[in-house]
Amino acid sequence: MSVAGKYECVTKSPMGDQKSVLTVNVDGDSWTGSNEGAQGALDITDGKVDGNTLTWSMNMTVPMPMKLEGTATVDGDSITGSIKAGMFGSMAMSGTRIG
Repeated sequence: MSVAGKYECVTKSPMGDQKSVLTVNVDGDSWTGSNEGAQGALDITDGKVDGNTLTWSMNMTVPMPMKLEGTATVDGDSITGSIKAGMFGSMAMSGTRIG
């Protein structure tokens, strides 16, 4: 099964649970998309696909400028991983495919 799709996710951040929809558009061994939540949408940059593992970066501007680095594994309709947020360390992320 392809890792492409939309995932309803929750990231455990220092500001509480952050809900978002992660869109994954695969093209060979790379991917593009966005992570859209209450604070707006962040475009995916440097998206890589290795089997069922995704890695990516996002440039956050609100509430402060910061580069976020994500890694996650897709298992069927579930996605689990973490997002590294600079000095805030890694935050757990999990979700379910919705499309």
